[in-house]
Amino acid sequence: MKKLHASLAIAVTLALAAGCTNEAAPVSKPGGSDVQNSPQTQSPDNELFIYTVWPAYYVKEDIFQKQIGEYIKKKFPNVTVKHVAWDNPGRQYKDLIAAGTIPDIIMDDTRMNVQRYIIDNDLQYDMSDLIKKYNFDTGKLNPAFMAQIRNLTPDGKIYGLPFYNNDYALFYNKDIFDKFGVEYPKDGMTYDEIYELAKKLTRVEGDITYKGFSQNPGHYLNYNQLSLSPLSRTEDKGDMSDPGWKTLVDNMRRFYDIPANQFDTVETFASKPSIAMAVATVSDHLVKFYEQNKNLNFDIASVPSLSNAPNTKYQPNVYSMYITKQSKKKDLAFQVIAALLSEEHQIEMAKEGVIGPLDTDAVKAAFGKNLPQMQGKHVESIFYGKNAMPPAARAQGLVWYDVPVQGVFQPLIFKESKDSVTALRMVQEQATKAIETVKAAKTEVKQAGESSNK
Repeated sequence: MKKLHASLAIAVTLALAAGCTNEAAPVSKPGGSDVQNSPQTQSPDNELFIYTVWPAYYVKEDIFQKQIGEYIKKKFPNVTVKHVAWDNPGRQYKDLIAAGTIPDIIMDDTRMNVQRYIIDNDLQYDMSDLIKKYNFDTGKLNPAFMAQIRNLTPDGKIYGLPFYNNDYALFYNKDIFDKFGVEYPKDGMTYDEIYELAKKLTRVEGDITYKGFSQNPGHYLNYNQLSLSPLSRTEDKGDMSDPGWKTLVDNMRRFYDIPANQFDTVETFASKPSIAMAVATVSDHLVKFYEQNKNLNFDIASVPSLSNAPNTKYQPNVYSMYITKQSKKKDLAFQVIAALLSEEHQIEMAKEGVIGPLDTDAVKAAFGKNLPQMQGKHVESIFYGKNAMPPAARAQGLVWYDVPVQGVFQPLIFKESKDSVTALRMVQEQATKAIETVKAAKTEVKQAGESSNK
């Protein structure tokens, strides 16, 4: 997977690479480098340049055309779509910017990448005026998804609109439940209830170890149901001191304290079918698990909730569509985005197993219709409960850093047996040091830019 990890090298490279933009829209970078005279490749008026980073599978052009390109061609027959997918090397943000080929529309991960790649490269554009101009009703979109976008900055500007939520569900192996005479999980169960099931289902029989439950601890913490952020809202530092963080960690670690239920990646749920229950992303794993084992006798239930946050699933893991400020085709770009968010198109996406921002009855009823592995499955569970709201916006000008919260469990708990408070404190300290490094790199780039402009 092409996760975009924050690092000093990337921070420096992107800041330096941001020197080529639309000459009609000169950009003054935060580092102070004036790129007014940089070239911008011109394209025909009827060509729309779409750049996809996430969803990752749009690197396969046939999938992009099936889900996006063909619909645009149907609705806008005179428009030609130029599509470029993130494909390391050569097609990263820094490469497009350096070449002066700024996309009209960017699709990317909202939580993880917008601040550090779109905003930090001054590509962001507030779509509020276009929303009003075209009378687009954002109220019909999932409110948690919209909050994820509005909370990018304290002024609540709308830099994008949500397109796809890689949400989670509880997958369970019916054969293991049947083998041990345990009732299947139901929608709305809490982690406490799932824990009791996990204890009954974790057994060693001969050469087979049946594990009752598996979940990626990093994902669990990143999109946690208590709406906590590992970053301080007011300072450039990590902050995991809220008592809720310990609640989250203690809740998860007890599952891996069950004898014989040591952590095992959820990716083996289908290929090595000895895991009874696994929390995993829906759209990715409906396809992946089926490809690994077409005979897997599984079903799904809603993700377990915390006892103090009932019927609450995870924060949005949402990928959104952004119009760049350098685009000269903002009206066309917005009309295309609005069409992609129409119920007509969202129904077609739902048939392919994609969770979009619309959850009308028609969209819910269409979910998974084109996927053989979803026939007869409890698809209602995917829409059960509400997404936790994302954390509130941080103060203006703070550095965004993707805190590696997975480090709390791996290695600090799983390998080094740290207690929960210590593990949280250590990751918090690591994050603060990393932020200081990123800030120092930005300062160096700014000073270099100022020096070169003298």
